[in-house]
Amino acid sequence: MTETAEARLIKALSLPAGPSSDYDLNVDLRRGAGGLRPAAVLVAITGKSLLLTKRASHLKHHAGQIAFPGGKVDPDDVSVEAAALREAREEIGLPAESVQLLGQLPTHETVTGFTVTPVLAVVRHSFQPHPERGEVDEVFEVPLDHVLNPANFAIEHRLWKGEWRRYYAVPYGPYYIWGATARILRGLADRCER
Repeated sequence: MTETAEARLIKALSLPAGPSSDYDLNVDLRRGAGGLRPAAVLVAITGKSLLLTKRASHLKHHAGQIAFPGGKVDPDDVSVEAAALREAREEIGLPAESVQLLGQLPTHETVTGFTVTPVLAVVRHSFQPHPERGEVDEVFEVPLDHVLNPANFAIEHRLWKGEWRRYYAVPYGPYYIWGATARILRGLADRCER
């Protein structure tokens, strides 16, 4: 990663950030009952790119969607950072010792009942991704400049549980990056533009 890109991300982390939620564009959408389950994702930067996954097509939830490596925080995880690193190791074979953590992005509330903490990190050492086929169909990279440019984002909508839902999308080539992943990236892009 160039020193300039890393410095830009570190500066962005130091700036105030607003809340992040699937409800940001859907203020009238009904929130689910019950408590939110904690989850963590790794927003991993490799060189001048962002590392993403395509979830396995056979999964019960979010099948085939583009996502950061991550998942539920387990009782044994000592922190959200530990959960994000564990999930990245399990899902794509990323060793924790290859990663330098930069900080946390604002937590993101999902319509599926999670409060997700995105952990921003730099992959310092090259590694060969090994997707866990039970969870991940593909690991790929998107240029950092693409996902940090607010002009590349659009607000789209679709029918969800009988209601129209608006969401951010930031497509890249054959990859349709949308929903929580795009919303988290949009928040980071907005901070990087300041």
